[in-house]
Amino acid sequence: MTRCAVLGSPITHSLSPAMHRAAYAALGLDWRYDAFEVEEDELRAFVASLDEDVRGLSLTMPLKRVALDLVDTVDPVAELIGAANTMLFEPDGSRSAHNTDVPGLVNAFAEQGITAAETAVVVGGGATAASTLAALRGMKVSEVTVVVRDVSKAERLLDLAAELGLRMSVADFTQVEQIGGFDLCVSTLPGGAVDPWAEHFAAVAPVVFDVAYHPWPTKLAIAAHRIGTELLNGLDLLVHQATLQVEMMTGRSPAPLAAMRSAAREELGDREPA
Repeated sequence: MTRCAVLGSPITHSLSPAMHRAAYAALGLDWRYDAFEVEEDELRAFVASLDEDVRGLSLTMPLKRVALDLVDTVDPVAELIGAANTMLFEPDGSRSAHNTDVPGLVNAFAEQGITAAETAVVVGGGATAASTLAALRGMKVSEVTVVVRDVSKAERLLDLAAELGLRMSVADFTQVEQIGGFDLCVSTLPGGAVDPWAEHFAAVAPVVFDVAYHPWPTKLAIAAHRIGTELLNGLDLLVHQATLQVEMMTGRSPAPLAAMRSAAREELGDREPA
């Protein structure tokens, strides 16, 4: 039986098993998809121990950077971002690393009819923010403001923006009130982290993408809904990056987006407290 899996730490919260298994069922594939708790220093040994029946791995934190050292080829996006969320095992025994977060974000916006913009504000400065910068550049965005707690820690993002040809400025949360007038707003912070500034960021752009998805709704989502701001959430990103993984791993396209989204929503619903 062909097998795939998601790795990371922590991993029990992952929706990947629900989404990928739903895809296999819809595609009529008798494949298996599991989840494994794997720390950064354990990834090399884990990969080396895998049998030939493994086709692909989905990678979550903290494995997205170290995975680049364990493959034969790295796709241009993963190399640029410095992070891969997908590892493929080829029939010839070689391994390749890919990043589906970037095109997944582009596709999530496109599903809502948003394919281009000029300016954006990105809240947060971590790995998701880096993927967001690349995605926004792919949508023809030319100017970005990144809001972080510590401006000195944004140097890597500034370097990435320069490589992408993006004009990027950096602000901290003491400057939030001076920030506004963008086409898009993307909050890359985990649920609750942006709460103190939710009312402001809900109004800085006509479209807000909150990458959080559980618990939902966030204060940012509630504020955006109240004033009529168009809203996307992390489940949109999660499903779109997973469909690309399924297509890569199975060689079947298009992946069953609706079935995967339904499975993710059902899994989240099962986790809600009674």
